[in-house]
Amino acid sequence: MDKRLSVISIIIEDNRAAERVNELLHSYAEYIQGRLGLPCRNRDHPVNVVCVVIDAPGDITSALSGKLGMLGGVASKTITSKF
Repeated sequence: MDKRLSVISIIIEDNRAAERVNELLHSYAEYIQGRLGLPCRNRDHPVNVVCVVIDAPGDITSALSGKLGMLGGVASKTITSKF
């Protein structure tokens, strides 16, 4: 299957979910090209934002995105290149 470049944007609204997010990302480390994490603490309800660039077959990207989306307190969206 062809590999495609994707960006997964993750918002962690519940800090208790951060450890599980990190575990999932670690398990897909071979596909991750880069990662940026931003804590947004200056809000009434602090959140963390993580953007991950992944170069992987579509089924791998979908699996990771789906697992992230099933975590409570976590929202995620994926954008995939056409090439």
